[in-house]
Amino acid sequence: MFNDIFHFLVFPGLLFVATVGGILAWADRKITAMVQFRKGPPSLQPFYDFLKLLLVKETILPAKGSKITFLMVPVFSLFGATIAGVLILLPSLNIQTGFSGDLIVIFYLLAIPSLAYMVGAMASGNPLASVGASREMKLIMSYELTFFLVLSGIILKADMSIGINDVMHAQSQSGAFIGSLSGVILFLVAIFCLQAKLGLVPFDMAEAETEINHGPFIEYSGSAYALIKLTKYIMLFILPAFIAALFMGGLHWQGIDILWSILKILAVVVLLTLIRNTNPRVKIHQAMRFFFIWMNLFAVIAIILGMFGI
Repeated sequence: MFNDIFHFLVFPGLLFVATVGGILAWADRKITAMVQFRKGPPSLQPFYDFLKLLLVKETILPAKGSKITFLMVPVFSLFGATIAGVLILLPSLNIQTGFSGDLIVIFYLLAIPSLAYMVGAMASGNPLASVGASREMKLIMSYELTFFLVLSGIILKADMSIGINDVMHAQSQSGAFIGSLSGVILFLVAIFCLQAKLGLVPFDMAEAETEINHGPFIEYSGSAYALIKLTKYIMLFILPAFIAALFMGGLHWQGIDILWSILKILAVVVLLTLIRNTNPRVKIHQAMRFFFIWMNLFAVIAIILGMFGI
C-alpha cells in the first residue's frame, strides 16, 4: 500500500512527472525563443508561473454554470495525466503494474485531460468557452481514432502484445520499431496526434488566444488554472516518453541508458516544438479532414506494411 502511494505521489508519480514536465516546458519556451531570435525565460519560469497561480492569484468562480463541476475538472485532468505517467514509467523501472493490457488503459487515461477540459468549459457558462469546447470535441473525435490506429500498429509489430513492458521487450529482441518503414510512418502519424493532444500549433484552434482567448480555460484562474497548467506540464513529458517507449526501443533508467532515454524524450519534444513554430494554425474542418483522411490513411498503410514485416 505504501509503495503504491509513493509511486503515485512521488516517483515516478506526481512530483517527478510534474518537475520534469516543468523543465521540458522551459525547454520548449527556450527553443521557441531561439527560433524567434529572443532570449527566452529563465529556467525556473514555469515553476514561478505555477506557484504564482497557486499561491498568489485569486480563484474566481463563474457566476453562471456548475461551480462544483467547474472546480473538479482540473483535479480529474491532473489525476488522469498522473496515473498515465505512472503506468508509462513503471515498466522502464522494471516494476510490474500488476495487470495485462496497460497499453489500452494508458490510451484511455491520456484522453481524460482533453475530455475534462471540454466538460469544464461547458460548466463555466461562458459562450467563448463553449466554442472552445465544441472545437475540442471535434478535434478529439478526429485524432483519437488515428492514435488508436497507431497503437494497433504497435500491437501488431509486438506480436499482438498489449502491455507496454512487452512492447519494449519486443524491441529489445528485434530492434526499435522506428527502424522499419511501417514504424517510421506510424511515428510520424503519432507525432501529429501528440501535437493535437497537447493543443499545440497547428492544432491549437480550441484555445486560439487571438480569437476566443484561451477557449475552454477563459474562466479559469488562480489555483484551478494552476492545476491545469501543471497537467499540461505533465502531458508534455509523458506523451513524448510514451512515444519513445513505443518506437525508440523503450526507456531504461539504469547506467548509460539513462542518458539515451533523456535524449529520446528531448528529441521528441524538440520535434514538437519545431513543428509548433514553423506552421500556422489550421481551421477545425481542416484539422478534421487532415486526421480523418490523411493520417488514418497513412496509419492503415503502415499497419498493412507491418503485417508483411516491412
